[in-house]
Amino acid sequence: MPRKETEFWVRKALKKLSFQKEAKLLRVLDIFSGSGCIGIAILKNIKNCRMDFVDIDKKSIEQIKINLKLNKISKNRYRIFQSDIFAKIKREYSYIFANPPYVATERINEVQPSVLKYEPKIALFGGKKGLFYIKKFLKEAKKYLNRGGAIFMEFDPLQKKDIKNIIKKEGYRNPQFFKDQFNQYRWLSSVYPKP
Repeated sequence: MPRKETEFWVRKALKKLSFQKEAKLLRVLDIFSGSGCIGIAILKNIKNCRMDFVDIDKKSIEQIKINLKLNKISKNRYRIFQSDIFAKIKREYSYIFANPPYVATERINEVQPSVLKYEPKIALFGGKKGLFYIKKFLKEAKKYLNRGGAIFMEFDPLQKKDIKNIIKKEGYRNPQFFKDQFNQYRWLSSVYPKP
């Protein structure tokens, strides 16, 4: 099950994509997929979409396959990669959705016991200040966006200032930061202007 905050922002992001329903075929990437809930929600709501799922964890890959079957998603609409971030990705996308591990290792005591019990550690912790995977993602993602393509990413509200600086440094444009249902900055969207 996705966290309530994730469910909330993905629903909001889908509204931003809803104008695409009748457009040409969209290629979308769900990276750090976990159970695949973000990509599956997009596939169910945007019919002219093809999805690639990426996760490094073998158990997550198996869970994505199970969830795709449970949701009756046709096999010709998706591909699944067990990969360290973009290592096995060869194409460009209209949209990249990311929910990277972003919990700061120094804040482990603040994580709910139930989350620690059921979530794989690899899906949670992002090193000092929780920025390790976020930095890697933002550095690489721009190479895999179509012209005019955009990223959507979840983060910890405490990381907003650092992420703003990383985004500026990496050359993304028009970053927009959005709040979750608890009035905390939780997700962003941004475009990368290709020459």
